[in-house]
Amino acid sequence: MQQDNEKNAKAKLFFESAAEAGVSQNYDYAIDMYIEGLRLAPDNLQDGHLPLRELALSRQVKGGKKPSMLERMKHLRGKTPLDQMLNAEYLLAKDPDNLSYAETMLKGALACDCKQTVKWIADLLFAANNESASPSLHRYLLLKDSYAAIKLWDRAVAACKYAAKLRPDDDEIAGEVQRLSAEMTVSRGKYDQEGDFRKSIKNREAQERAQAQQSVVKTEDFRLSAVDAARRAYYESPHSSLNIFGLASALADLRTDEAEHEAINLLEDAYRKRQDFSFKERAGLIRIGQLKRKIRDMEDALAANHEDSIAKSQHSGLMSQLNKTEMEHYMLCVKNYPTDLKAKYEYGLRLLRNKRYDEAIPLFQEAQRDPRHKITAMDKIGLCFFMKGWFADAVDIFTQAIEAHEIKDDDTAKELRYNLARSFEEQGQRPKALEIYRKIAQADFGFKDVSQRVDRLRKEVR
Repeated sequence: MQQDNEKNAKAKLFFESAAEAGVSQNYDYAIDMYIEGLRLAPDNLQDGHLPLRELALSRQVKGGKKPSMLERMKHLRGKTPLDQMLNAEYLLAKDPDNLSYAETMLKGALACDCKQTVKWIADLLFAANNESASPSLHRYLLLKDSYAAIKLWDRAVAACKYAAKLRPDDDEIAGEVQRLSAEMTVSRGKYDQEGDFRKSIKNREAQERAQAQQSVVKTEDFRLSAVDAARRAYYESPHSSLNIFGLASALADLRTDEAEHEAINLLEDAYRKRQDFSFKERAGLIRIGQLKRKIRDMEDALAANHEDSIAKSQHSGLMSQLNKTEMEHYMLCVKNYPTDLKAKYEYGLRLLRNKRYDEAIPLFQEAQRDPRHKITAMDKIGLCFFMKGWFADAVDIFTQAIEAHEIKDDDTAKELRYNLARSFEEQGQRPKALEIYRKIAQADFGFKDVSQRVDRLRKEVR
């Protein structure tokens, strides 16, 4: 026990050094300090894994480089499970979107019996796999086994059901769903056994809190309790960036004007004192979310009464305000994060919507370097050329994007082909346009106005 206390005390010093380095944006040193602290306290979520993940995302936004070849060679392996977990976490901190590092970290955490870490990194992987355009069967099965190992049967069942959707004819996976469901039922029934009642209730409540925290739609009681907890943490350490962001996020989650204004003021005040743009960036995102919420409410009012002239005027004013707010926000993001390709893509979108094509094109051209936006950025470049009347250039760009896009029948592919056909049509090359529209109609007759364009062009091409 004394040895554990000594390790935790030493780990705390490393974590404090890491936090200080993070505030001064000395990210790589901060990562080293967090890893050293976690070597002493490997299952410390609150002071170790969570703030390291937050720092990694901030570093990524500000253009932090991915691990070099030498770093990958050095950290891909480890003599012990703890080494493997921390080496993978080091690489993940420098490349937060690389889920293979997260998988390796999860396996190491399992071998180390770091249950809190297993649950946290598994939840992160689960959310990422669900949001992926091409979810991985292997990842769902890994999650199923990981959750089962720490007896989180409900999550294990959920992961296995997702795997079953990807492989509906696999009897083995179907059998696993039944087995894990039975384990979950037995586990939930244990609370009525003598001596296990309090423990079971405590564990169940902890799981329910964790599930509520992961849920997109949270109960009002949970959101209010989250604000109280975040406020207490902030008052205990008001200079902690983690606590400032935590309180702001909890307040914004209430989705009320009063709470959102408090969150914005908190972040703006932190920005004025520290000149760290990440605070202002978060405040801007809350403002944008607030305006979008008001617009949705106004659209609901208009759906109930189409003739409400006051609601129409307010809706128009809110849309104009949202446009201005987004333009200013993403302009500042590009200015403060000059290497952030996602910010350039988002700012380019707003410039395109405001018909500022000459300013948008260079941003989309840079954004192409981000694999996540390569094809959509090419599409937007083509649209800019199209709107400028540069139809031959639009044809070239849309053709290149179609060739580069690996999936040939998804909505993005249809959008690219539709835009290419529009460009041919404006060029006067109606037979080429008709042929493309026909192919789109054969695959998706209801896509945009292709059926009307096919009917019209068939008459003109005769």
